[in-house]
Amino acid sequence: MEELICREGTVHSLIFQNAENGYTVLRLLTEEGEAVTVVGCVPCVAPGEHLTVTGVWEQHPQHGEQLRAVELERSLPEDEEEIFSYLSSGICKGVGPATARNIVDRFGVETLDILETAPERLTTVKGITARKAQEIAEGFRRHMGLRRLMAFLARYELPPVLAMGLRQRYGDAALEKLRENPYLLSADDCGVDFSVADEIAMSMGFESDSSQRLQAAVTFELSHNENNGHVFLPRGKLIAATSQLLQCEEDKPELALDSLVDRGLVVQERVANVDACYLRRLWEAEVSVQKRLEALLAAEPDQSAGAARTVEELESSQGLTYAPRQRQAVELAARTNVLILTGGPGTGKTTTVRGIVALFRKMGLDIVLAAPTGRAAKRMSELTGMEAQTVHRLLGMSWSESTRQVTYTKTEKEPLEAGAVIVDEMSMVDLSLFSALLRALRPGTRLVLVGDADQLPSVGAGNVFSDLIRSGRVETVFLREVFRQAEESAIIRNAHAVNMGEAPNLANNQGDFFFLCRRDPERTVTTLVELCKTRLPEKMGIPADQIQVLTPTRKGPAGTIYLNRCLQEALNPKEPGKRELLWGDRLFREGDRIMQTRNDYDAVWEKEDGTVGTGVFNGDVGKILRIDDSGEWLELDFDGRRAVYGVEQLNEVDLAYAMTIHKAQGSEYRAVVLSVMPAAPSLMVRGVLYTALTRARELLITVGDDAAIRAMAANDRRQKRYSGLRWRMVKGGPLPGEGA
Repeated sequence: MEELICREGTVHSLIFQNAENGYTVLRLLTEEGEAVTVVGCVPCVAPGEHLTVTGVWEQHPQHGEQLRAVELERSLPEDEEEIFSYLSSGICKGVGPATARNIVDRFGVETLDILETAPERLTTVKGITARKAQEIAEGFRRHMGLRRLMAFLARYELPPVLAMGLRQRYGDAALEKLRENPYLLSADDCGVDFSVADEIAMSMGFESDSSQRLQAAVTFELSHNENNGHVFLPRGKLIAATSQLLQCEEDKPELALDSLVDRGLVVQERVANVDACYLRRLWEAEVSVQKRLEALLAAEPDQSAGAARTVEELESSQGLTYAPRQRQAVELAARTNVLILTGGPGTGKTTTVRGIVALFRKMGLDIVLAAPTGRAAKRMSELTGMEAQTVHRLLGMSWSESTRQVTYTKTEKEPLEAGAVIVDEMSMVDLSLFSALLRALRPGTRLVLVGDADQLPSVGAGNVFSDLIRSGRVETVFLREVFRQAEESAIIRNAHAVNMGEAPNLANNQGDFFFLCRRDPERTVTTLVELCKTRLPEKMGIPADQIQVLTPTRKGPAGTIYLNRCLQEALNPKEPGKRELLWGDRLFREGDRIMQTRNDYDAVWEKEDGTVGTGVFNGDVGKILRIDDSGEWLELDFDGRRAVYGVEQLNEVDLAYAMTIHKAQGSEYRAVVLSVMPAAPSLMVRGVLYTALTRARELLITVGDDAAIRAMAANDRRQKRYSGLRWRMVKGGPLPGEGA
């Protein structure tokens, strides 16, 4: 634990300040005359203020020692010169040094009180009209409102940066809104745990059965379970979970739920004999998916005659012969508007997709290729020879500060200019994203959904790919035959064995599949580091940057947190001239491999060809190219898209030498080093192991406990996800081929 240091003094000057997120670098002059550089989130700070800063010392490579603020207390300046410095710093629009001097000379130490409580008296100062006095007062009140909001949050040890988001959402009334209902803090866009908001409310005197508390608890449970993949919760389970959260009788959350339903914030509907309770936006997304898919399924394909002859022509031109199921898929792509293609590794999905692309070209259709992640889109481009992009980018996704919601450029009002859309890695696409994609399709657009139904489901809510397959409403081709060339790969053989519930063959040398038994966590980590640093680069010619370490878990002695520290020191060690930046308990270094851990819709990037765009998304992997001399920003490269991040954005970035198997979905690596040690029961399941094995293209080395590996292969437990999509699709119409 780093030693906490406390320094008290007056703000002498601002070196840097980001108005949007409050990140600040300032010089603090202590009472002993010491000048200290302070860095951290200190919104709206100005020279003349008094600060008490508690933090940790950091050594900046260019600027030397600086104090990173962990906690701080602040108070307004009290003597005339400090007030002058404060007022002339730009906190009020229209008040420069000359005006500030006139105001302070007139009102002295009472200046700040006058600005807030009696601004009309400013008109007695030469050059200040009634209108200007009002403008100055409004600016000062806004400034003070944000200060008081931060002080309110600081009282409960909440970060100052939270004030910026609340201010953007609620404007000048943010503090008043919070005092009326502190449970606003537990909303999705604030990210404060319900227990924290509840503690604040209780300290403010809210009753345990207040309507705000009960309703916030119900919506928190729905949001919390959305993060676990659930689109809805059965009414009984929702009430029971809320009752347990609040430690109260079930009748109270039941009344709160009824009130939310009456107000339209929660939708309750009978789904498959269950009273399903949805957050409204998820209910709207699910209904929209069903209706739009029904419309696509009902549309008559523009061209379907002669499909078999077209497939024969494709075989002749491409010099290959399709297997029966591959041929079936290509023919169905000509005859139907919506097609699902699914299969494991080595079953010919890529060849089939190439055939479908060639077919659509022959039919004169404009084709769009997409995938849920940047890595998956890049791989799709390489395999098809056509440009592919992420679904997010395809739809023009961005973040609206006014509505605090994701928005899209492409909708039914401005649909995609495409006659056919092919989406790969469909198992990763959640309900909300799929709903947005369907909204952007013109009537009659052909849609092909490709993926491996046995991989892990999407991180977001829903089980879209599996629901559509199991509904029987969409024509589905299952590719099950493993082709001879693919069958020569032990990776593919073992992946299919695991999928059938069999343990992988752990014989030491199988060409592209190796197992190194290590039952001790320390030896496991040592072996992982040796493989990445020396053994694979030197003996097999695979550079370290083409090796990806995977593990089921973030925590523990073989989790990503610890592994990343060890691999960083081995693969990108400290060197003279290589800049570093400490952020929280994580050290970032120039040259580090990093990964985006949450969607940043506003991040601006630029390619070498001058193309500019926005949006870096959860799972995108990149590299730190440069850390600025001042330590205030970093230049990152995400597969050729260069972005400049302020240090505060490091909250959405992590080291990526090692990553969880869940995060690796949709990506493929030349070599995978897989760590398997006992972990949380929910992670030690077949789907996690199968997904890990299918990430490796040329080489897979598993290091760890053989008993844990066999247990994972045998455990087919899958977390049940509450979703109504399959039920809606089945209810919506007949199965394929059964007529109307």
